[in-house]
Amino acid sequence: MSTPRIVVTGIGASSPIGGTAPESWQALLSGASGTRTLEYDWVEQYQLPVTFAAQAAVRPDTVLERPIAKRLDPSSQFALVAALEAWKDAGEPEVDPERLGVDFATGIGGLWTLLDAWDTLREKGPRRVLPMTVPMLMPNSAAGNLSLHFGARAYARTVASACASSTESIVNAVEHLRDGLADVVIAGGTESVIHPVTIASFASMQALSKRNDSPETASRPGSIDRDGFVMGEGAAVLILETEEHAKARGAKIYAEVVGGGVTADSYHITANDPEGTGAARAVRMALEAAGRSVDEVTHINAHATSTPVGDPNEYVALKSVFGDRIDEIPVSATKASTGHLLGGTGALEAIFTILAIQNRVAPPTINITEQDPAVPFRLSGEPTPLGGGDQLAISNSFGFGGHNAVAAFASV
Repeated sequence: MSTPRIVVTGIGASSPIGGTAPESWQALLSGASGTRTLEYDWVEQYQLPVTFAAQAAVRPDTVLERPIAKRLDPSSQFALVAALEAWKDAGEPEVDPERLGVDFATGIGGLWTLLDAWDTLREKGPRRVLPMTVPMLMPNSAAGNLSLHFGARAYARTVASACASSTESIVNAVEHLRDGLADVVIAGGTESVIHPVTIASFASMQALSKRNDSPETASRPGSIDRDGFVMGEGAAVLILETEEHAKARGAKIYAEVVGGGVTADSYHITANDPEGTGAARAVRMALEAAGRSVDEVTHINAHATSTPVGDPNEYVALKSVFGDRIDEIPVSATKASTGHLLGGTGALEAIFTILAIQNRVAPPTINITEQDPAVPFRLSGEPTPLGGGDQLAISNSFGFGGHNAVAAFASV
């Protein structure tokens, strides 16, 4: 029995550079930055050392009906907004509810709901804590609410592997489709944790950029003067289905998901392995699952968070897989534009990777003042043509806890 081919038939995104997937893509190509100074009283109240972030371009509660938005944490609001776009983009497929699944992800979950409830408890007492607090804060809330909204009864699963989360959810969705658990899967990830606690924590560990005087240029992967990542927020969703199911209903197809790899470093809770062993193994697994060689890869969307240590470690990992060819492959580090969406970043970058091979252009990497010799990826501040012929691209995601996830996409 042959292995089913898995294709992408719908995409949706709410990101710091656009309220939809097409808007985000066009902004990315134009070299936009979604990072801005935060206009909240709590920034000054808590004297936060970092005063900026990449907030979503469109607030989700302005898109959803008010009664729906009130029952969802912002992370689940973003998830539903992106899923509604992706579902419509896929042609609103008619599928048996027991053949529709959800593979979704978050790095942290309903942080705003949890901490707002704690404030309410301290200030007003237990009778004022909302009864929906736990259903709104739980990490599986987004997956559960998507299952409810779209009537998905095959399964609704949640991945929480930090910044690798939503790439891992895509890899899981492919496996579930190939195993026959569903015909269509809503896959992706979400995050909304731009909050004083997370900013203070990430800043305390020296992980965030502190370019308060120039937030738009703070995220600069590969640049020799990078000083940390920029927190982002939003969600991205892919509608995945078996090729047989997609063709039977006459669906448009963006790309094929040809492989995926998931590994663990077992090295450090926050730092990735400087030798890149786990990351390299995830890349090899993705290509092996695709039945493709390193010589066929035409584009890479790097994890590239703009941290002093992470960017060169990723280069070391990819160099061990691709050899000298890594210096020839067009690479995009799109967090320069979007910031880092944590649990939502893998799905957003998967969409950028898919649109890159569909449009045969690698998005630009902005804000590089001088490229670091320790990160000699083929990065460009302008869109880079990918040329003709078949396209094969990988998208990398690595997270706290030593999580590594890589998805491979091919043109159709």
